[in-house]
Amino acid sequence: MALLISNNAAAIVAYLLLFFVSNYCSGEAKSTITKVPDNDLLEFPLNLEYLEAEFFLYGSLGYGLDKVAPNLTLGGPTPIGAKKANLDPATKDIVKQFAWQEVGHLRAIKRKVKGFPRPLLDLSPKSFAGVIDKAFGKPLSPCFDPYASSINFLIASYIIPYVGLTGYVGANPNLKDASSRKLVAGLLAVESGQDAVIRTLLYQSREEKVKPYGITVAEFTNRISELRNKLGHQGVKDEGLVVPKAEGAEGKIGGNVLAGDEFSVGYARTPEEILRIVYGSGTAHAPGGFYPKGADGRIARSFIRYLPSTL
Repeated sequence: MALLISNNAAAIVAYLLLFFVSNYCSGEAKSTITKVPDNDLLEFPLNLEYLEAEFFLYGSLGYGLDKVAPNLTLGGPTPIGAKKANLDPATKDIVKQFAWQEVGHLRAIKRKVKGFPRPLLDLSPKSFAGVIDKAFGKPLSPCFDPYASSINFLIASYIIPYVGLTGYVGANPNLKDASSRKLVAGLLAVESGQDAVIRTLLYQSREEKVKPYGITVAEFTNRISELRNKLGHQGVKDEGLVVPKAEGAEGKIGGNVLAGDEFSVGYARTPEEILRIVYGSGTAHAPGGFYPKGADGRIARSFIRYLPSTL
């Protein structure tokens, strides 16, 4: 029995090393997860797709997967605190489109991999307020409520799809099978579109001050992006709606409706970086934030089970 446990532990540790070991060149992390099976890399994004589907469904319709597609939840717990948002007709229509697109994404991934039950998601106002408070380095008063208005919901939406799309950019080069790469490319196309729509709507209101805080929409996005960079621990992979001109496209413009690197190419993130951000802790080993009990799937569970101090 001791030998069996030892062998199992050794196998998991070896698997983890594929994620923990990174080569650093010019300050950028280069992932060495090329030996991770396609199924594991395709399974991991389900965590983000569940989150997006539930947030957009509840925000636009007032209910989620338990009503519209209960088979996709595989019996996972109902999200905490999600509710219908106070949206204007145009925003509601857009969010509803996003919601059904996310349901499609879940179906698409589950046609390829078995997946896992919906993890416990905290979509309560308190959860989003926690992100905003961290972004500003102080509690806002009153607490930020993502469901209070269209502009609040769009700011909250700014937090979500972009993280997922950077994960798809990061995963694609490590996929071996052509059908896996095709699926991820297709998912990335729509996720990028969603992010572009959200950023465009917010950009149009970038100078508007969010009530009752007296803080512009642009400042909210800049603070959120700065927080994600800080939590991700891999430098700048996130940018707000307005940047210094020298940091804009070709160093020619400060408007930043789409985020990209010095060549206007999308940023990539690893699963570990994503977990650091969505847990809100800056570490992939400490569940929290939108995932009180942690994300699911082999990759996410491996980080939770083996803390760095136990390796």
